[in-house]
Amino acid sequence: MARKYLIGIDGGTQSSKVVVYDLRGNVVCEGRRTLLPMEHPEPGLAVHPDDDLWESIVGASREAMTQFPGDPADILGVGLCTIRCCKAFLKADGTLLEPVMSWMDARAYEPYIPDDPELAWVTTSSGYMTHRFTGQFRDSAANNISLQWPIDTNAWQWSDDPALLEEFNVTRDLLVELQMPGDVAGYMTAGAAAATGIPEGLPVVTTANDKAVEALASGSLDERTALVSLGTYIASMVHGHENRTTPTQFWTNFACVPHRYLYESGGVRRGMWTLSWFLDLLGPELAAAAAAQGTSREEYLEREAERIPAGSDGLMTVLDWLAPTDKPFRKGEIIGFDARHTRGHVYRSILEAIALTMKQNADAMCEELGISLGEIVVSGGGSCSPLFMRIFADVFGVPASRSVGNGGASLGSAICAAVAAGAYPDFETAAAGMTTSRESFAPDPVNHDIYRRMNETVYRAIHDATDAILEQSFSLFH
Repeated sequence: MARKYLIGIDGGTQSSKVVVYDLRGNVVCEGRRTLLPMEHPEPGLAVHPDDDLWESIVGASREAMTQFPGDPADILGVGLCTIRCCKAFLKADGTLLEPVMSWMDARAYEPYIPDDPELAWVTTSSGYMTHRFTGQFRDSAANNISLQWPIDTNAWQWSDDPALLEEFNVTRDLLVELQMPGDVAGYMTAGAAAATGIPEGLPVVTTANDKAVEALASGSLDERTALVSLGTYIASMVHGHENRTTPTQFWTNFACVPHRYLYESGGVRRGMWTLSWFLDLLGPELAAAAAAQGTSREEYLEREAERIPAGSDGLMTVLDWLAPTDKPFRKGEIIGFDARHTRGHVYRSILEAIALTMKQNADAMCEELGISLGEIVVSGGGSCSPLFMRIFADVFGVPASRSVGNGGASLGSAICAAVAAGAYPDFETAAAGMTTSRESFAPDPVNHDIYRRMNETVYRAIHDATDAILEQSFSLFH
């Protein structure tokens, strides 16, 4: 029997990745393209320039398919996942009316609709990409959230309530058809095949929002295991069966398994981006030193950070490089400097800030849910760092695990494609068959106690101490 393959597409905030997998979830080949810098036409606005989301996927697809060693006829399907909370406004032919609105754009959470007679469709980034691949105006129900769209979260379909449609400033004819994860949205058109190198006629399969797709790729997660997803936006989440509509310390998101839900804590905006910012700030000298040792900038600095004790000798970072919408005056902070501190301290302090912030957010969510965590699973590129994994384990006080091998949203997309193609009978079986084992990091009791006391007595109080002065300075430097 010929070996069969699946394509998983992961269109993110900073890059697009296209990976070809076999039916056991092993990577066969892949392509990646970095996105262009976000454009900010005005304060609070953020858009992807030109048609960059599509062009980056095209480039990543061509790179992957150029390396593909097998017979294209043995590829069963394409799973399509893109970044959530973006908005796309389309003309009647499916082309962009204006650049895709990022999730970092304040208008993404307002009833903003372009005042343009050519507007024919309003959708998400995945709805737009579905049309680019298939010519169909369809989207995943699981990539539409009630904060942005008039969706019935029990039915996983558009609401028929006229008042809700009016609240979001849309009419029903502007909304594309919704599908469930694992449905076939359409088939690769000749034009899309010519652009990407992916064979014409392959089924293109609906997935979900990127965090839910990433959760699927993490394998079987019970309801006392939290996934911490490291990306430009960092979130923690646990699975559940109930659609909780009025939580206060989390929000209910669609899972990548139909009619299941994810409970998602508060997160960190521009989370891993902050690390990239710091590395870029150190300039070409760091890059050259890392290259001379045959390593990455992250690995080079990690060697310095590993020698620094838990708590970074009192250096603390507050991750408001992108302020929350309800407190626009907040700014990123690094406080507690003295003569001991080096760039390794700053690097470790950023890692600790991510873990400490997510610990606070996860604790608030779990308290409301009435659960305690027995384990966390960390996904995303940051999970490749042993130091980061140890910090997570020490901060949370429970084992922190990561998948062995490649995963993330591209693998979750391929799992959806496998279910649609009939390679596996259901999502649970496909996830079990295509995800890998985990490597676990146990917490150090001494470090856990340091982080516990630091969080309870100092770190969680920083905002209370600095909000007033930042609010006063906001009018001067906004």
